[in-house]
Amino acid sequence: MKRCDWAKNELAINYHDTEWGVPLHDDRGLFEFLILEGAQAGLSWDTILRKRENYRDAFDNFDAVKVARYSEAKCEKLMLNDGIIRNRLKIASAVGNAKAFLKVQKEFGSFDRYVWDFVDERPLNSKRKMTGEVPAKTEVSDALSKDLKNRGFNFVGSTIMYAFMQATGMVNDHLTSCFRHNQCQNPLR
Repeated sequence: MKRCDWAKNELAINYHDTEWGVPLHDDRGLFEFLILEGAQAGLSWDTILRKRENYRDAFDNFDAVKVARYSEAKCEKLMLNDGIIRNRLKIASAVGNAKAFLKVQKEFGSFDRYVWDFVDERPLNSKRKMTGEVPAKTEVSDALSKDLKNRGFNFVGSTIMYAFMQATGMVNDHLTSCFRHNQCQNPLR
């Protein structure tokens, strides 16, 4: 079975085959990817996949309401958790992003409604044949990044947001030779 080139180990293959590029419309899941993509900055996605379950435990299964209430003491405790990326700025960003996330939910009714508006509610379907054709960012990720920053989010640069868009199915960047390309091309909402 032909897959995208980056899916090379068991965790990455499972993630690629079941999750990556599948349109996600669940606010909890979108918040999870927002935090994980920010945590990944400067690291490999494999590192994050290996720590994902630890992140779910450490961050109350990515319950934005709970994360928004984290105290300084809770953040210090997270700094001692070797199951996650122990970076003070990334941990503080998760808490700040939870607060900004809740404001977006209040304004738009859901984070899903807000974020999917950037792609007119439909996945952008690429027809890339080689990994080298996949961009690190696009005009859409630039716009999303800028708007998120204006709303008080951190660790949401354009490259991070393009990875978020790929992960959550806002863009289908499965290569045309990949068995998942067609499966993710016309998903039902």
